[in-house]
Amino acid sequence: MSEPPRFDRGHTDDLMSFLAASPTPYHAVANAAERLEKAGFRQVAETDAWDGTAGGKYVLRGGAIVAWYVPEGAKAHTPFRIVGAHTDSPNLRVKPRPDSGAHGWRQVAVEIYGGPLLNSWLDRDLGLAGRLSLRDGTTRLVDVDRPLLRVPQLAIHLDRAVNSDGLKLDKQRHMQPVWGLSEDVRDGDLVAFLEETAGLDEGSVTGWDLMVHPVEPPAYLGRDRELVAGPRMDNLLSVHAGTAALAAAAGRGPELPYIPVLAAFDHEENGSQSDTGADGPLLGSVLERSVFARGGSLEDRARALAGTVCLSSDTGHAVHPNYAERHDPTHHPRVDGGPILKVNVNNRYATDGSGRAVFAAACEKAGVPFQTFVSNNAMPCGTTIGPITAARHGIRTVDIGVAILSMHSARELCGAKDPFLLANALTAFLEG
Repeated sequence: MSEPPRFDRGHTDDLMSFLAASPTPYHAVANAAERLEKAGFRQVAETDAWDGTAGGKYVLRGGAIVAWYVPEGAKAHTPFRIVGAHTDSPNLRVKPRPDSGAHGWRQVAVEIYGGPLLNSWLDRDLGLAGRLSLRDGTTRLVDVDRPLLRVPQLAIHLDRAVNSDGLKLDKQRHMQPVWGLSEDVRDGDLVAFLEETAGLDEGSVTGWDLMVHPVEPPAYLGRDRELVAGPRMDNLLSVHAGTAALAAAAGRGPELPYIPVLAAFDHEENGSQSDTGADGPLLGSVLERSVFARGGSLEDRARALAGTVCLSSDTGHAVHPNYAERHDPTHHPRVDGGPILKVNVNNRYATDGSGRAVFAAACEKAGVPFQTFVSNNAMPCGTTIGPITAARHGIRTVDIGVAILSMHSARELCGAKDPFLLANALTAFLEG
């Protein structure tokens, strides 16, 4: 029997605020942590000894967060229910020597991160944000959320064949943004600007992880405002829904039969192989330490993981009205049709029949419809953190998400209902 939904249109409004406030993975996990703090969670340091007390806890590491709620009376071998997601999106990232320019233009040297649709970054007002590492060993988040940079496209007069032959972009030569005029480009100018912007002393920044972002805010679109356009939906839409679902599930307290977990990783877009990626040790370490903190043994850990299920939540492809032939002819996920179950027999997604049953039960409990996505056989299939999580931890994993258009664009498109439909399904899953 379905329960009354926890989330409605207000969830989508809050998603738009979350997207706007999270231009980088570092900002995204800070904002997720702030929401969890309001729900009673507290941060624990990886360098401290952990206790087995009940309640909500979370760990921050770089652009990743793992949060979990231990119900009162939970056993050491109590299984976990995990929502997995990722915090990074394809974009342009600042190189170690950022100051460049030519012919009177001041430019910022950038590297291509992940697989962005390069043309979507052209002629767009861009800000700059990220993490500054300071001489005293601390870090500081910075966000210049105003038009600061632009990657200018070549005028059609100088490329007459662009509309007939297609736009061809060289990642090195054509994607370097301009941010001013100068005949004297000097090393250190960009960092000095950021130090001043962040109110830091000159010379205090010794390292940086910086990336550009479109400054146009998310917005409702369409005659009836039934669509949402915005940046970084892949995959902050899932991070936001998972955070909301974990906070809601924690409200059930001792009634929970499982330990609900949110694991939002960095670096999914380039393979997940990092200390904050899904292919790193972070999730396994947190789960193991949680078991041991409650007095458990290796046997308890094995029992807990054997009963654990993970929903790997990432965006997927809605059927495109202009390119319907690129999709499987019998699987056409639509926006606002509910979350999609992602299936690939070559294990690019981790879903199998038993996982489908778990997800179907959660959607039925939440009163949420769901759809199925399968790639066209003639098209290569993408992948997610799902197969990595399943293989690395031996956890039954199911790949799901929200169907969107313009994936990997600087600005993506989803249905206005799908974010809260996903959050309701995730809440039902975490509550068991």
